[in-house]
Amino acid sequence: MPAGKKITVGVTGGIAAYKAAELVSSLVKAGHDVHVAMTSSACQFIAPLTFEALTGNSVHTELFRTGTAGEVLHINLAQTADLLVIAPATANILGKAANAIADDIVSTLIMAASCPVLFCPAMNVVMYENPLVQRNIALLKQTGYHFVEPGEGRLACGATGKGRLAEVTTILHNISKLLAPHDLAGLTVLVTAGPTRESLDPVRYISNRSSGKMGYALARAAALRGARVILVSGPTALEPPPDVEFIPVETADQMFNEVTRAFGGADVIIKAAAVADYRPVTVSHQKIKKSGQEMIIELVPNPDILAELGRRKTSQQLLIGFAAETNNLEQYAREKLSRKNLDLLVANDITMPGAGFDYDTNIVRIFGPHDEVEDLPLMDKNTVAHKILDRVIELRKSRQGAV
Repeated sequence: MPAGKKITVGVTGGIAAYKAAELVSSLVKAGHDVHVAMTSSACQFIAPLTFEALTGNSVHTELFRTGTAGEVLHINLAQTADLLVIAPATANILGKAANAIADDIVSTLIMAASCPVLFCPAMNVVMYENPLVQRNIALLKQTGYHFVEPGEGRLACGATGKGRLAEVTTILHNISKLLAPHDLAGLTVLVTAGPTRESLDPVRYISNRSSGKMGYALARAAALRGARVILVSGPTALEPPPDVEFIPVETADQMFNEVTRAFGGADVIIKAAAVADYRPVTVSHQKIKKSGQEMIIELVPNPDILAELGRRKTSQQLLIGFAAETNNLEQYAREKLSRKNLDLLVANDITMPGAGFDYDTNIVRIFGPHDEVEDLPLMDKNTVAHKILDRVIELRKSRQGAV
């Protein structure tokens, strides 16, 4: 999620108001300047002091109030925000917005906002399915307002159905989509992630320590920036990112087949997977029993997917590779960049704290086609992913300008 944005959160009177605290906390942790406005009904469910403690900013509950500089606060909040999020959005606030009624701080913010507005509905299932509520939602969508669909399940009233506030992670994803630049719109990005597994028998396999986190972060970031994303992933413990075409594989051969099948239609290919270099010559169909003797496993090379893509790629395609090294990082990275005909090579020293496998952070060096190198400090993998995509955009622009 792009950090440093000013986000105003409007909280209205529903039992899901307590979840708004988790949402606000997550936005603050992501580096945003968060301001909260609450209806009088919302204050019955959660105290304004909670949001003041989370954001470090005053909470706005009154419509007719001016700031220290004499500005009208609801106008200032609406006009200076990069995004207005209404969570939870009750049937009442949706009806007010659809009919241009502005009689409290939150409804007035909606009417005065010049930024995108994201509604997160939450209410009883019967209320949500009411034709008048559905009409109001449809009208707001047609007008250009954004929505996060409510979840289904058991509601606070005891009923079961659609109407509970969407999960905070889902809301955050939709916020990220609205805040991210859509500079990859119209492009297809193919990403590989995770390890591969090469079976010895039905119980054992050869693999590596890759968690898939970097590849999944790249797929998520590319989708946020408007790309059609195809994610080919080896076995991981991760949930596939939203809005991507997910293709699970296990072996290097399977990954080779899926990647080469999708390669021709991809504009950008990012090979973040840690593919096993070798596989056993033979695979036992039964579990290999321990004999107490030495065991010799004969291995043969797997197909070099990255090298094959480097041979096949056209001048319109960008191919980005990864290198996880323990020594001589720069030498090996430059050799790989040239040998495999890559446009960019992202390398990291896995012996550095915070940069090895299974961390949520990374420290990388990005090697370009003209001996340029960009060193990125320790940062979370989502941020690293956006930095890599920034380089992809720059490289595409420079090539287009040279044509």
